[in-house]
Amino acid sequence: KKKLKISGRELLSVPTQVFGLEQLQVLEMSPERESCLRYRMELLPQEISHLRNLTCLYVDSNNLKKIPAEIGTLSLLERLTLSNNSLSSLPAEMGALQRLHSLHLANNSLTELPAPLCQLSSLTFLDVSDNKIDTIPSSIRHLEKLETLLLLFNSLESLPEDICLLRNLHTLWLGHNHLQSLPAAFGELVNLDWGHNYCSCNFEGNPLESPPPDVCSRGPEGIRDYFSSLRRI
Repeated sequence: KKKLKISGRELLSVPTQVFGLEQLQVLEMSPERESCLRYRMELLPQEISHLRNLTCLYVDSNNLKKIPAEIGTLSLLERLTLSNNSLSSLPAEMGALQRLHSLHLANNSLTELPAPLCQLSSLTFLDVSDNKIDTIPSSIRHLEKLETLLLLFNSLESLPEDICLLRNLHTLWLGHNHLQSLPAAFGELVNLDWGHNYCSCNFEGNPLESPPPDVCSRGPEGIRDYFSSLRRI
């Protein structure tokens, strides 16, 4: 079998027989999207390293508290969903997942954007919404292929200038943080779909002062003009 979905209201652990399926490519242990269920698995076992052919691993909406370092051995992994768990940190070994292009971390207990994520040069989708993140490392500039970055409902007070180097960004959600200002080069993110705030760049719920919300609504040109006027003062 190449694809396996495990379901059960009282799911507590990965059945050991799974680790013998060495050709497995897709492993799903998440409730149905429309379900309100939450599985109870607290640990992703070290034996996950036996599944070397995995390309997709879905374990969102469990009760995971820790991801083992062995996750870094899954060199073919392209998609990893860990949303709606109880994670407070991620192993440094995740930086070895160089084929990973989609990573879901929404609604955990992360307090920072872990540095290993910024080593994932293939990442195009990153969702860290609804955590407790208050800083973004400047090393985020290494995510050159990043197209979607979701940072809603965090505790960000500022953005690093290097976020403006992510020129492939099409979607950037920043709503409901504590941002009072944007980097001066923010208007250089011209690939954002500025015409559709809820699909591209959203600032709702931030106490923005520089530039003010009405300037942000004008898109990249309005932001560039705003900062240009400040430099002339």
